[in-house]
Amino acid sequence: MPRFYVNLNLRVADRDPALLSRHLDGGVAPELGLDPVLMDAKTPAWHAALARRLDEAGLARTLHLPFFDLQPGSADARIREASRDRLRAALETARVYRPDRMVGHAAYNRFLYIRSFPDWAARAADTWAEVLSVWPGHPPLCLENTFETDPATVSGAVAALRERLPAGQAASVGACLDIGHWYSFAEGKSRDNLAAWIDALAPTLLHLHLHDNDGSFDQHLGPGQGEIPFEALFALLAARNLRPTVTFEPHSPAAFAAALAFAKRHGQYFGEE
Repeated sequence: MPRFYVNLNLRVADRDPALLSRHLDGGVAPELGLDPVLMDAKTPAWHAALARRLDEAGLARTLHLPFFDLQPGSADARIREASRDRLRAALETARVYRPDRMVGHAAYNRFLYIRSFPDWAARAADTWAEVLSVWPGHPPLCLENTFETDPATVSGAVAALRERLPAGQAASVGACLDIGHWYSFAEGKSRDNLAAWIDALAPTLLHLHLHDNDGSFDQHLGPGQGEIPFEALFALLAARNLRPTVTFEPHSPAAFAAALAFAKRHGQYFGEE
C-alpha cells in the first residue's frame, strides 16, 4: 500500500483527460472522487474500464464517497433514506475499483443537532451500517471532519458506528483528519488546538487529507503554499506513534506540483510500506 495518494475528481477528470493522464503517466496513486452527477451519468462499464486502466498502470487507489447534500444522521427519515440509497449505490461502484480506503464525510451539523448529538450519532451509525452491508469485506471506511469544530463529534461518530457493527467488523471503520478543514472551518488557526484533535482521533485515525490554506477558507493549496503547521502535525503523529495513510488534495496544477514536492522532501514519512 502506498503511503500517499493525490485526489482525482472523476467528473472533472472526465472533462479534462489530462488530469487522469498525469496520474497514469506519473505513477501517482489517486484518491478517486465520486459525486452524484458523475454517478448518474456513467455506466458500470465506464467505471470498469477506468479500473482496468488503473490496474494496467499499477496504481493503487483510495475512493472518496459522494457527500453533496447527504445527511446520514438526519432527523428526517426521508433525508436519511435518500442519503442511504446514494451511499449504497456508491459502495456498489467502489467495489469495481477495489480501493485501499474509502472516505466519507461525518456530516455532523452542530447548528441542528448540538442538543441531540447522541441521537444524531445513533441515526448516522444505523445509516452507515446499512450502507456497508452492501459490501461484505469492504476496505476501511474513514469518516472525515468537514465543518465540525469539536473533534469529539467526529470521534463520537466513529465510535457509534463501531458499536453498531458486529464486533469483528468494528476495526473496518476509523477517522480521517482533514488538516485543511481543521485550520479553516474548525478555526484551527486561531484556536491552535491541533494536539487536541490528534488526541481525540488517535485511537481510530487511519487516514489524513493534506492541503494548505491561510485560515480564511478551504483553499486547497499545496502544502507550504499556506500557513498550516505541517511540521507540528508530523511531530504530534510521531510522538503518538501514528502512521496514517495520506491523500493530498490540491485543486490547481501548482498545488499538485507542490504536493508532490512536499512528499519528496518528507520521504521519511511518505515512502512505501
